[in-house]
Amino acid sequence: MLIGKHVVFLGGDARQLEVIKSCIEMNAKVSLIGFDNLQSPFSGATQRRLTKKVLSQADILVLPIIGTDDQGKISSVFTSEEIYLTEEHIKALPSHCLLFTGLAKTYLKNLCESNQVNYFELMMRDDVAIYNSIPTVEGALMMAIQNADITLHDSQTIVLGLGRVGLSLARVLQAIGAHVKVGVRKSDDYARAFEMGLNPFYTSELGEQVENADFIFNTVPAVILDSAVLSHSPYDVVIIDLASKPGGVDFEFAKKRGIKAILAPSLPGIVAPKTAGKIIARTMMKLMVENVAEEGNLQ
Repeated sequence: MLIGKHVVFLGGDARQLEVIKSCIEMNAKVSLIGFDNLQSPFSGATQRRLTKKVLSQADILVLPIIGTDDQGKISSVFTSEEIYLTEEHIKALPSHCLLFTGLAKTYLKNLCESNQVNYFELMMRDDVAIYNSIPTVEGALMMAIQNADITLHDSQTIVLGLGRVGLSLARVLQAIGAHVKVGVRKSDDYARAFEMGLNPFYTSELGEQVENADFIFNTVPAVILDSAVLSHSPYDVVIIDLASKPGGVDFEFAKKRGIKAILAPSLPGIVAPKTAGKIIARTMMKLMVENVAEEGNLQ
């Protein structure tokens, strides 16, 4: 339980709502900053402005999944106000305060590390990434279906990368009857794809492999579908790029060739924000309770 603990939420999107709900249910004191346009305010949470005083009373600070940008700007879909997290704000946090975010860019990492703030990057955890692969795969299939005039069943489909998302995606595509090839770099990934009954190939052969592709799903966070590769692909191929920005596709070249290539990062928060929020809430609550209990034992 989080009885008596002050949890401050600073910005975010619909995924944060499930985390807020969980904190209220666990009897935490909850303050919301950057939620002034929330249509259904929470009973048990208080709207605040970003001040050093509020942060000085925080036991836990929860930032958006994307953390901050390189200037410290906080994203929040529930306010029109621009919010920036500065070093003064971080310095105001108590020494025991825990900071949670999805991903921490260099700006946020430097702030936390230079001020000895204990922070957690949820999206770097294997369990969160595996759970998140579920809405990511469903969203990828939805986008492919919406942008094609053929079925995924009996299609020639390529999945690039056999990481946590690629593995789930290849398995589901195979289950619905697609002919799935998987592009990998490492021999152990090649062996795993072979064991699953897929058709593995090394990405060094990608130019040859795309020649008859109907769909290509990319999970590799580097430009792997460059102009040299795309020049071998059919004009009517549909490419769904699930890698983080800027993605793994030469989008300018794809556009010139008339290839439909769609950059679709962060699908969980778009296609299933409630499910994505529950995934984050479950992991965050576990970490909060564990760390609060540990702090209590040290005192």
